[in-house]
Amino acid sequence: MTAGNKFFDDMSKLMTNAMGVAQGAKSEAETAMKGFVDRWMADRDFVTREEFDAVRLMAQKAREENMALAARLAALEAKG
Repeated sequence: MTAGNKFFDDMSKLMTNAMGVAQGAKSEAETAMKGFVDRWMADRDFVTREEFDAVRLMAQKAREENMALAARLAALEAKG
């Protein structure tokens, strides 16, 4: 009966080690894929969300200023 227990103990250790190796491989693969995607995105000159939002706000402000100036110009033309 002891031989059977030793076999199961050895199998348990083997499976535990295999799971550790699998977790390590998974972690390495995720890191490599993230690095690849980051490099690919950087090479394509994609903008970040923060950059996009900043430019969108600038465009909105410029549009509002343009509308205010157009109204002011129309008022000045109506006087003259």
